[in-house]
Amino acid sequence: MKDKKSYDVILFKAVSYALKAEKILKKENLPHKLIPVPKHISSDCGICLMVHLDMKDQVLTALQDKVDIENVRPLTE
Repeated sequence: MKDKKSYDVILFKAVSYALKAEKILKKENLPHKLIPVPKHISSDCGICLMVHLDMKDQVLTALQDKVDIENVRPLTE
């Protein structure tokens, strides 16, 4: 099992932003995973991107000025 402490989730205001971000990251060959927003982070329905902490800065740089990010949170609290 993956160590959840090694991952952050990137939250978006809308599902469309998450899908756009996923498309950008695929084009840039940056590792990520589209997952449902964990209930302990938000009770809203939606999806977010899970990224390894080692890749977080690269991912955020790739998304900068291309898609609106609401928040970046640790996967576990």
